[in-house]
Amino acid sequence: KDSKRAFLMSANSGIRNALSYCVHEVHKHDYVHYLTSLHLPVGVRTAAFTLRAFNVETSRILESAKELNLALMRLQWWRDAVTGIYQGKTLEHPVVTALSVAVKEHKLSKHWFTRLLDARQNDLESEGSPKTMLDVEKYAENTASALLYLTLEAAGIRSTSADHAASHIGKAEGISLLLKSSYHHSLYRRSYIPIEVAAKHGVSQEDIYRRMNSESLAEAVYEVASVADAHALANTVPLAAIPVLLPAVTTRVLLDVLKKVHFNVFDSKLNRGVCGVSPIWIQLQLKWHMFKKSY
Repeated sequence: KDSKRAFLMSANSGIRNALSYCVHEVHKHDYVHYLTSLHLPVGVRTAAFTLRAFNVETSRILESAKELNLALMRLQWWRDAVTGIYQGKTLEHPVVTALSVAVKEHKLSKHWFTRLLDARQNDLESEGSPKTMLDVEKYAENTASALLYLTLEAAGIRSTSADHAASHIGKAEGISLLLKSSYHHSLYRRSYIPIEVAAKHGVSQEDIYRRMNSESLAEAVYEVASVADAHALANTVPLAAIPVLLPAVTTRVLLDVLKKVHFNVFDSKLNRGVCGVSPIWIQLQLKWHMFKKSY
């Protein structure tokens, strides 16, 4: 009995450490979702931090690996890790440990993880910017929306209206965050302003990589941001889904800040605080929407 108790205590300690690691990584690398996740019920919050930590790990592969082949190898490791979770084999990594618990506890669907990893791989292997706006929307759907679908599952919410809202909010959030990160992406000679949109406004990819702001680039950014704005509309959803969909609030704040800087994606104001505003202001906005039961 003593040895069994010691084993259980050790296992619980390992899970707590894994969850603590996930929260720390989200706090450090994805503060906006750290704040939105705090408004979720405790059990769902734990799963949300785990999912966001998984997203942090997979989204930062290129910058941590530097070379494409190494990045693809790391991505394959995460594919194997996810497959292992569903086969009852957990690879040694705190995020994998926490994710294994979330998958078992909430019966999370594997296909959303697969879609996210496929989107990451296609992005890594692509040369240059996405060709069309539809390509950018698809990428946002398979990453940002997929995370919202998984969080809805963790919350036990099975609702067509909630899924519909998550799809649009994910696209709006994904597109707006890609625009916000334009400066960072340019350091790796990457951009998510579609080639057809840039060409329409007379902007070359080299102009973007060199961070040459211009009226033409602002017009191209405005066109992309308008697509995000069109997806950001609120719909009627079950009350339990509202905390999951709070990223809609921070997305609206970010789009407003982008408008204030005249759609200059290289303006340093975009990266101040959270979404270009004070973290306190973001928290007040989130609390206000929770009070109003809106998103």
